[in-house]
Amino acid sequence: MAIQYQISRGLHGKSRLAALKGGYHGDTIGAMALSDPGGMHTIFRDLLPRHFFADQPKCRFDAEWDDADFASMRKLLNDHADEIAAVIVEPVFQGANAMNFYHPEYLRQLRRVCDEHDVLLIFDEIATGFGRTGKLFAMDHAGVVPDIMCIGKILSGGVITLAAAIASRHVSDAISEEGRGAFLHGPTFMANPLACAAATASVRLLNAYDWRSNVLRMERQMRRELAEARDFAGVNDVRVLGATAVIEVEKIPSPARVMEIVRKHGVWLRPFGHWIYAMPPFVTPEDEVTHITEAMKELAHG
Repeated sequence: MAIQYQISRGLHGKSRLAALKGGYHGDTIGAMALSDPGGMHTIFRDLLPRHFFADQPKCRFDAEWDDADFASMRKLLNDHADEIAAVIVEPVFQGANAMNFYHPEYLRQLRRVCDEHDVLLIFDEIATGFGRTGKLFAMDHAGVVPDIMCIGKILSGGVITLAAAIASRHVSDAISEEGRGAFLHGPTFMANPLACAAATASVRLLNAYDWRSNVLRMERQMRRELAEARDFAGVNDVRVLGATAVIEVEKIPSPARVMEIVRKHGVWLRPFGHWIYAMPPFVTPEDEVTHITEAMKELAHG
């Protein structure tokens, strides 16, 4: 969509994308090409299209902003804006390739620089959308609106596959108005009635109860109960944002140890790399949150 937007405006040179190291955008060829080049898809690098990558944001979500954190992205766009159609990022919360919560100011800086260079901004809110970070969308932490946004997962409550790409008016108009043509992409099962009915029900349910209070309660509880893990040998960091908790360990747990903890506690944990994490449903009661944090701590303890 971003590339077709630029071509529709006569900017044929803008045919590449930029993303962040530590990012994760999916497991199809196009999505893998935009995920961390040193991450889980490394073995497929020779197969994938080549894009630009800026350094991973390091300034923590709850820390004082450091402008040096944006230097890599600023330089990348200054040097290659004539080649870049769009920048795609997971706002505030980098998922499976990093489990990283970064400062909202990064997004504000990114919005300004993208505008300066006539580059579209895409937010991947697949994992972060619909309340996961404590806001309805993670972009709300920064007060920034992208040109294109990808949503899914919680959109349909996890009961049936559905995702959506949402474009601003100026993007859709550039592609489809004045005889330029139509958007050249559409999956066979796009907007199928069953998935859309599930999504409608899921969104109505989300809006029917005070999920914000639930997420805040879970965030406070997980912060409190996981705090002691900071003192464990071999633990590098503990971080919590909204209804997501992460313990970063030096040594990757063995599959046998993971299964031992899963069987013992009856809590399904799926550590990824050095990150032991949990993303519980927003309706999880306090005693079950404790059950999850206890399992996480025991696995982190080695």
